[in-house]
Amino acid sequence: MRIADWITLAAPLGLEGLEWYAGFLEMADEDNWPHLRRAVEAEGMTIPMLCCSPDFTHPDPAFREGEIAKQKRWIDMTVALGGSFCRVLSGQRRPELKPHEGVRLAANSIRTCLPYAAERGVTLILENHYKDDFWEYPEFAQTMELFCELVDAIDDPHFGVNYDPSNAFLAGDDPLELLRRVSGRVVTMHASDRMLITGTLADLRREEEGASGYARRLKHGEIGKGLNDYDAIFSVLASEGFCGWISIEDGVNGMDELERSVSFVRDKIAKHWPREETARCVAQ
Repeated sequence: MRIADWITLAAPLGLEGLEWYAGFLEMADEDNWPHLRRAVEAEGMTIPMLCCSPDFTHPDPAFREGEIAKQKRWIDMTVALGGSFCRVLSGQRRPELKPHEGVRLAANSIRTCLPYAAERGVTLILENHYKDDFWEYPEFAQTMELFCELVDAIDDPHFGVNYDPSNAFLAGDDPLELLRRVSGRVVTMHASDRMLITGTLADLRREEEGASGYARRLKHGEIGKGLNDYDAIFSVLASEGFCGWISIEDGVNGMDELERSVSFVRDKIAKHWPREETARCVAQ
């Protein structure tokens, strides 16, 4: 599928924006960036958020410098697309990596990128992530404790959290407990949902300890039909004054499911935010 086809499919959903992936094949050519931005804006949407996967925990300084250079190019891509949020990750959880060293490497790399982002009006957002599709190992800061330690290590107005409740399940953590710990730092959100194929959450947590690849017991699905309690999640966010982008992570099983997810998220937004604020707290 070409990006133009995705834009055409998304347009009838009445969304305010489209989250973008830095690895879209057509994004390799910088000449395409302004054309694709105009194509999205022609449908009445914006591209507020770029999804990137830097690997900042590699032991080789030269490799990390290369990842920092990639992140800066992705910041430029964000600006060219008209966005203001660019995702960062910690990096891979390599077996030999000690926790304190991983936090240090990731925090230093993110801090190195922050002045570049600030000069361009971009906020770097750290997601409690599971694993990039192209990585060998899961996310270093996957667990709540490591994620919060890394967030606490970076104090900058152009840095925040992209909260994904479903990824907390994959880390063996409670999504609401994680949210309460970082709620004051959340600036964007991935609204997603996961369903258990078999077994229980206890089975999932036991089997995922040290496992590679995607969780065998979980699948993506329609938002509101899975494990997440969105009334509780949105209640916490609203109490913190959150009114940022909510990116709907669905569509794996077709556009009809995505349409229902959009409707579900919009209904929950209307319930948890006053009407005068709803226009600023939108589905993506």
